Amino acid sequence: MMNELTLLQRVVVWVLPVVFAITVHEVAHGWVAKKYGDNTAFMLGRLTLNPIKHIDLLGTIILPGLLLLTGTGFIFGWAKPVPVDPRYFKNPRRDMAIVALAGPVSNLLMAIGWALCARLGVVLNMEVVTLPLIYTGIAGISINLVLALINLLPIPPLDGSRILTGILPSRLAWKYNQLERYGFIILLLLLASGALGAILAYPMYIVQQLFFSIAGL
Repeated sequence: MMNELTLLQRVVVWVLPVVFAITVHEVAHGWVAKKYGDNTAFMLGRLTLNPIKHIDLLGTIILPGLLLLTGTGFIFGWAKPVPVDPRYFKNPRRDMAIVALAGPVSNLLMAIGWALCARLGVVLNMEVVTLPLIYTGIAGISINLVLALINLLPIPPLDGSRILTGILPSRLAWKYNQLERYGFIILLLLLASGALGAILAYPMYIVQQLFFSIAGL
């Protein structure tokens, strides 16, 4: 469906969902961390929906832009990580796992919001607003589901690794987290080789169909 759009139209459709998906994801981490006693993100002014505070040149602009321009159909990115200091938590491993889970959960909630946006377009059935709402809704669903699924992968420092760390025995968790220095390289290799798309293809298809049904598509 997105292939029907010109490049400029695709940029217009995707820019808002991408920026919100990445920004709210990080704010969710900081907000939950504050609830568990860590005010670091709050003190640094990172608990804001102002995207300028969260933009990472590579992850928020360059990479999503390149993926959009090349028409891969697979778009994701990241913002500057919100600082979290587990020393302020009463139960550092458990609380850090909950803080990590907040990011993907926020993306799932946003995917529901974008599905309802698309549903509104379907219900209104007025061409001047229907198509923009549907296209933007599809983009919002897609980027948020991609971010949720990628971040749940158990590759340090992705959120999935923080959640797994909270479950593993302490000694094994410490050894596992030593992989963090290679995490970004592993992720880029998976992306470049096409393995990342292959890993996510089936779960993405399943959850996408669920959210498209909510959207009435």
